Amino acid sequence: MKEEKEIVSKEDTFDKLEIRIGRIVSVEEEPSAPKKAYKMKIDFGKFGIKTSVGRFTQHQPEEVKSKLVLGILNFPPRQIGDTLSEVLILGVQYPKADSGEATFITPLAEAKIGGKLF
Repeated sequence: MKEEKEIVSKEDTFDKLEIRIGRIVSVEEEPSAPKKAYKMKIDFGKFGIKTSVGRFTQHQPEEVKSKLVLGILNFPPRQIGDTLSEVLILGVQYPKADSGEATFITPLAEAKIGGKLF
């Protein structure tokens, strides 16, 4: 059994994260990434359009475009290949895929672009 992580307070952890909902407006393969990945432009409403590189490649680009996704907006940008990834899109392991390949966490209902996760 894996060791559990220490208990932390919501105020010292979760409340510091700027997790917002956005809509993917474009998606293409990012050939310079070390592993197969997509470069996505995501509209976060009043927070702007941000670029993210992620390993959501078990989905076809046309399946990914227009999806609502959750992103952490206040992590520092990260260079992935030739692209500066400005936002971390939240996902979970894609069933039976290689480690790191993910599927999105997305709301069941339409939600306001830029809305906060709570």
